Amino acid sequence: MKFNIPYGKESVEIDFDLPHTVLMPNSVEVQDEAKVLDHALANPVGSEPFSDFAGKAERLLVIVNDATRPTPTRKVLELLHDDLTAHPDVTYIVATGVHRAPTDEEYEFIFGDLYDEVKDKIIAHDARIDEDMVYLGKSTNGTEMYLNKIVPEIGNVLVIGSVEPHYFAGYTGGRKAFLPGVASYKTIEMNHKAALSDSARSLALEGNPVHEDMIDAMNVLTDINVFSIQTVLTGSHDIYAVTAGDLFQSFDAAIERANEVFCVPLDKKADIVISVAPYPMDIDLYQSQKALDNSKLALKDGGVTIMVSKCRKGVGEEAFLDLLGSASTPEEIMEKIAGEYKLGYHKAAKMAQIGTWASIYGVTDLPFETMNKAHLKPFASVQEALDGAILEMRGKGREPTLVIMPAGSLTIPLVRSDA
Repeated sequence: MKFNIPYGKESVEIDFDLPHTVLMPNSVEVQDEAKVLDHALANPVGSEPFSDFAGKAERLLVIVNDATRPTPTRKVLELLHDDLTAHPDVTYIVATGVHRAPTDEEYEFIFGDLYDEVKDKIIAHDARIDEDMVYLGKSTNGTEMYLNKIVPEIGNVLVIGSVEPHYFAGYTGGRKAFLPGVASYKTIEMNHKAALSDSARSLALEGNPVHEDMIDAMNVLTDINVFSIQTVLTGSHDIYAVTAGDLFQSFDAAIERANEVFCVPLDKKADIVISVAPYPMDIDLYQSQKALDNSKLALKDGGVTIMVSKCRKGVGEEAFLDLLGSASTPEEIMEKIAGEYKLGYHKAAKMAQIGTWASIYGVTDLPFETMNKAHLKPFASVQEALDGAILEMRGKGREPTLVIMPAGSLTIPLVRSDA
């Protein structure tokens, strides 16, 4: 059996003879994207239409995702072009969270043909610049809400996001535009510490301490006017659904549509899982970890998961790699995290948790030394990794089965049986 595995913007072929299942986001009917966007804007939930919202705002701030998300920002901005260009005072801010500022190539990915027109109005949020932050209050859990001061200064905010399952926040989108999107490093660190909880996982909102802290922290935004546009994409990044209006109501409505795409039934778990971080989610190891986390849902105890990601921009947040490299075993990593938490450690924790019961292989463009430091067994090709996984399973007396997740970062296996 030959199969093409995505790798960056290209693909690589593997050849195998194993019982296998390919898990992709569900096929859904896609309508004309402009009509879907128009309909959402004409029928906002819990809010006036955007044209009225923008028309009453003396100043307008547009929060957009960075290039680690597949959000179709440019398509939304093209549709809103007339309203935005007619407005006398519009500023754009890229919600980087703790990520770096976009490159020129990434700005063009985000803004498309509009980039040259608006680039003088764009700010890249930097969570590490304390003087750019303002304190707005504290959540019940004690998270101190420091946001980029431009948010309350302008006061009228358009949020453009995308909603899909997220490995510890439950779902992306909605409230994540503010926390972590335009929050301070300290605020993000305090919130993300809750990701160490077992209740912080994909699809979980009720009882998820990360999500509940985000929602509670949003109470400090009561004096800020927000209009939200939330998109739901297919596995190939076409627009499937759009919701608009109130930040929380549009987020809730988008979740229902996201589940239709990303929650994929699987009859039973497999001995080997190949999980791909597809472009643009393959930007670095830090982001690619999401594909690894989703793969565990399809993997038998004692199996092998193979994370495939180009990691185009390297490692990403260094703290989690430093922690991984400071310990010789996954168990030791978990002990260190229990003693001290720094931002990025939640990624290390999620990876280490898998490493306590499964083998983790990796195929990336990173140096093998870096992969070993991250406790990922490195391979030069997907074929070599698969062949190695087969040998490992047969060495344990198991005749392996295989699950392939070509869009692992966006696929949530719903397993009917662990057998």
